[in-house]
Amino acid sequence: MADLNTKDSFISHLVELRDRILRSLLVVAVLILVLVPFANDLYVFFAKPLMAALPEGTSMISTEPHGPFFVPLKLVIAISVIGAMPYLLHQLWAFVAPGLYDNEKALAIPLLVSSTLLFYLGVMFAYFAVFPLIFAFFTSTAPEGVAVMTDINAYFSFCMKLFFAFGVSFEVPVATVIMVKMGITTPDSLVAKRPYVIVTAFIAGMLMTPPDIFSQTLLALPVWVLFELGVRFSRRFQPTEVDEETEDEDTRGPGAAGTEK
Repeated sequence: MADLNTKDSFISHLVELRDRILRSLLVVAVLILVLVPFANDLYVFFAKPLMAALPEGTSMISTEPHGPFFVPLKLVIAISVIGAMPYLLHQLWAFVAPGLYDNEKALAIPLLVSSTLLFYLGVMFAYFAVFPLIFAFFTSTAPEGVAVMTDINAYFSFCMKLFFAFGVSFEVPVATVIMVKMGITTPDSLVAKRPYVIVTAFIAGMLMTPPDIFSQTLLALPVWVLFELGVRFSRRFQPTEVDEETEDEDTRGPGAAGTEK
């Protein structure tokens, strides 16, 4: 009977997971249908940082015959997924929440909200602050006689990589809080490693931006600031001895304490 109940419970979880995935796909599909008529306009806005840096009389090109149709469509799909992220995370939260303790639920919701907002902030920072600088640098370094005319698909791929890189980099405070909460490290230990974090931030800036000190610093400084904020907030979530004893009692079970001598 126990095996049968376990099997039924497993199947019910699979059915719930399927339903939530289908709902998520439906929301993304609706956003795609809404945005498709504006695909070209969205790509024009998406390409503004590069277009502003291109020399006068030049433009972007498409080296593939299907590029003018599929590249704006890919942009619409990417925007739809990013735009639906709060709903997607809500579906994920609703699926895993029943298996969490109350203290874990209280921590999970702020982390989900803050991680989403920080990812959006990283994407916006890349578009409005970083792109104008790096594209101005790239176009200004073209040798004489070389016309800079970027392929629209290459531009899309390049920007998506940078969006992802900056979005993930801006998750530093969330990662810091999680590591401290799980007991992997402590705020004091992170403070002691601050010089290594700063060096790592500048190395990341060097790898993801053009080789000039300004744009490198433009990425490294926000990461450093976010690290400091993460350390400060993580002190509120640092496990105490009381928390650890409570977790041990939960692990042993209610009857275990009575059997100890």
